[in-house]
Amino acid sequence: MNALAATNRNFKLASRLLGLDSKLEKSLLIPFREIKVECTIPKDDGTLASFIGFRVQHDNARGPMKGGIRYHPEVEPDEVNALAQLMTWKTAVAKIPYGGAKGGIGCDPSELSISELERLTRVFTQKIHDLIGIHTDVPAPDMGTGPQTMAWILDEYSKFHGHSPAVVTGKPIDLGGSLGRDAATGRGVLFATEALLNEHGKSISGQRFVIQ
Repeated sequence: MNALAATNRNFKLASRLLGLDSKLEKSLLIPFREIKVECTIPKDDGTLASFIGFRVQHDNARGPMKGGIRYHPEVEPDEVNALAQLMTWKTAVAKIPYGGAKGGIGCDPSELSISELERLTRVFTQKIHDLIGIHTDVPAPDMGTGPQTMAWILDEYSKFHGHSPAVVTGKPIDLGGSLGRDAATGRGVLFATEALLNEHGKSISGQRFVIQ
């Protein structure tokens, strides 16, 4: 079962438990917008390389859509769709006024130079700049991306729309980023693990862990 099939299955189960109307259930499964763009860049050796970029904007009923951009060889539409949908549910459960989105480029960042990654990020931003924004869809770092990637997106987006530091999260501190952002995901894992162990009368101290 791929990521989208698993996510849809889990949502349908939750929908039945909540007693949602079948029409509402169907509408919540269908993303607001799916974007697929071709990104061709010159490599450092002068050859051309093409990559496919995706952005799935799942739902904006509760506010601007929000979600990461990942660079990985296995990025494909179903995975991005599933992750966008999960972002919708996560922001809703946490009562954060955002909707869900997700994006990515099918590439291996370890095989690209810094200058190639910059060109790829800027071309991708050029292709989607009119579909993202502080009131529309706010990208963030994910697997294979980080503060530098967000800085490139911010800079390229600003060429079209003026200086807009809020268009991305996870950017460098000197560009308006938040302190603690780099460690936030790991800290969340720590808090969740503490809560789980607490339910079983245990603490983190003295435990052994495997991280996959």
